[in-house]
Amino acid sequence: MDQKTSFLPPSPQSEQSRFNEVEKMGFLLLIVALTTTFGTAVPVGYTIGVVNAPAEYMRNWCNASFLERYGVTLTENSLDILWASIVSVFLIGGCAGSLGGAWIADNLGRKKSLLVCGVLFVIAAMFFIFCRMANSVEMLIIGRLIVGFASGLTTATLPMYLLELAPLALRGALGVFCSIGVTGGVVVGQVFSLQEIFGTDELWHWALSFYVVLVIVCFVAAPWWPESPKYLYLTANRKDDAKTVLLRLRGNDPNFVQYELEEMNQELVEKSDTRSVKSVISDPALLLPIVLVCALQGGQQLSGVNAVFYYSVSIFESAGLSSTNAKWANLGAGCLNLATAFFTPLLMKYVNRRPISLISCTGSGIFLFILTFVVNYINYASWLAYACVASVLLFILCHASGLAPVPYFIGSELCSVSHRAAIMSLGALAQWSGNFIVGICFPVLQSYWGAWVFLPFVTTCILLVILIYFYLPETRGKSATEVALLVSKGFKSKPREA
Repeated sequence: MDQKTSFLPPSPQSEQSRFNEVEKMGFLLLIVALTTTFGTAVPVGYTIGVVNAPAEYMRNWCNASFLERYGVTLTENSLDILWASIVSVFLIGGCAGSLGGAWIADNLGRKKSLLVCGVLFVIAAMFFIFCRMANSVEMLIIGRLIVGFASGLTTATLPMYLLELAPLALRGALGVFCSIGVTGGVVVGQVFSLQEIFGTDELWHWALSFYVVLVIVCFVAAPWWPESPKYLYLTANRKDDAKTVLLRLRGNDPNFVQYELEEMNQELVEKSDTRSVKSVISDPALLLPIVLVCALQGGQQLSGVNAVFYYSVSIFESAGLSSTNAKWANLGAGCLNLATAFFTPLLMKYVNRRPISLISCTGSGIFLFILTFVVNYINYASWLAYACVASVLLFILCHASGLAPVPYFIGSELCSVSHRAAIMSLGALAQWSGNFIVGICFPVLQSYWGAWVFLPFVTTCILLVILIYFYLPETRGKSATEVALLVSKGFKSKPREA
């Protein structure tokens, strides 16, 4: 019997028994997932959430620094341009890091890629700490660029690493850890940048760098992190090492390990050499996976979640809250986002990807559409202010249940190992590009369009619903090889009928 015919998918009974055994033997897997998530994904979110509260103090320091070092007093317009550069350079670094993620992950390995992330996070924190001492705006900008590169590399590598460590039954649950980490990091960043903690004129640089404590603590466990067995088997051609890692992860169960080795061997039979980003883009068979991954990751940002958080303070103020209470309410909205994210591993374990993605995108579009109109006519009736608050919270609930977590890991379920890193990098690039577009365009469009600025985000949600309905295959419980066949004919594929 040849290698192809020796691979047999497990029966429901055997798969359930394997799943039960994996739950018992998953301590190492859980430790790896938690430490890598807290050590890399949480700092990504932290860096996103930390700059809003102390922004005015940082702008004043930039102005004073230029006056002291160069004898130049910045005009309001020049200061706005400088601040936009400080904010956006993080996103530029994220785009570069996500695009370089494929090369780093395939040449250094998944584990070493995360170690590179940790080193870059520490270096960036040093720049943040000492920029105040050196009175150097340039150090602040360089630190933002480095932490952006580390963040882009994290979002391209971490979901892929965790899914390649996880058994089939737990891949959805492990895949959302990156999303949870980023979401949680935003809330942690908001908390530590409050005026009661580090959000003051004297301490804002400590607010920017405090995530480094978490990085150092979590990376103490790095010597015990295993390399991805799929990377070892399929990319590095170290099959014995892959088997050793699987035995560690699966509690020395030879039957379970043999099943996964056969699965990887099947992928090895069908794969060519590891693919570059350029070769992946030019392959017609990979057109649909690329479109799905990039549309979902880019659409995650272009659906307007960051814009809603940006606008939510003024919405809460319109409901009668004071400025201080509105900021606390905004933090509460972030906590709702995090609380929902904590349920997503359970959700991904039991709910199929297609329906949860469709429900999430549809709900997000509906509540954004409602928000657009009630904000526009908010002064016509007192109850509309509360409708705004409800719309914001329901949008966050819908977004966090599907559109937030699924894009982070769907690429690993759609793609075989040979081109997984390249497509995941393209997806991460789309995500960071979408974040950059929203960050640059939203304030300008808001000043011209007012509440109607949310309509482009509604359009994004509608387009995602159409794309998911017709072209996203169900990936839960299926191997990447199985799924790849469903989307191999480009837009002539009919995966929903499979």
